Amino acid sequence: MFSSTISGLVPNTTYYVRAYAFSYSGTASYGEQFSFTTTASRASTTDIGGNTYQLVTICNQTWIQTNLNVTKYRNGDIIPQVTDATQWIGLTTGAWCYLNNDPANAVLGKLYNWYAVNDPRGLAPLGYHIPTDAEWTTLTTCLGGYSIAGSAMKETGNNYWYGDYPTGTNSSGFTALPGGYRSDRGAFYNDGMSGCWWSSSEPLVGVYAYDLYLNNNNGSSFRNFDSETNGLSVRCIKD
Repeated sequence: MFSSTISGLVPNTTYYVRAYAFSYSGTASYGEQFSFTTTASRASTTDIGGNTYQLVTICNQTWIQTNLNVTKYRNGDIIPQVTDATQWIGLTTGAWCYLNNDPANAVLGKLYNWYAVNDPRGLAPLGYHIPTDAEWTTLTTCLGGYSIAGSAMKETGNNYWYGDYPTGTNSSGFTALPGGYRSDRGAFYNDGMSGCWWSSSEPLVGVYAYDLYLNNNNGSSFRNFDSETNGLSVRCIKD
């Protein structure tokens, strides 16, 4: 019994191997030939804070596959973390928080107010942007329309989504998690029950922005709009 490590292999390539040994007389003996194919390398992008995001392509759109987790704008300026509810209510500039102000929820990504989304210094990684309302609609339409797209977008099982009857198939690979949201009154809602993602589009400039909403107990997706003071999750799409 012996083992050997092979390095420097090319992704998504088939290789053929077999063991061999030389006797004292110099005669070579060969074992059975085996083949294997290396896995394709997964594309990813990295934000200014060093967080790496795997990418998924759905219907000719390329998305980061997890919620944004950055604490700096693209130029390196800090985005403040705001935990205090009263301070959150009065904001007119960008800020972020964890769901329930609990760092254990970092796996769900951060919640950002829309001022951070709209800041000219840039929230998304270089080469990416916050999706417009129209780009969210393109995604949900491709996945069968608002009535069923949510199921295709949500992570399977109930490790994060609350309930005994999980409705997520994640057939799209989007892997949506329920980050909940922070209201314009500073309180947190829907832990495990909903995911809400900002768009960059405003139905009422300076007051409301469109977002996409998924619920735990059905397979639908919902086009919504919220106060720009709310804290929602963020996904980014490739330019």
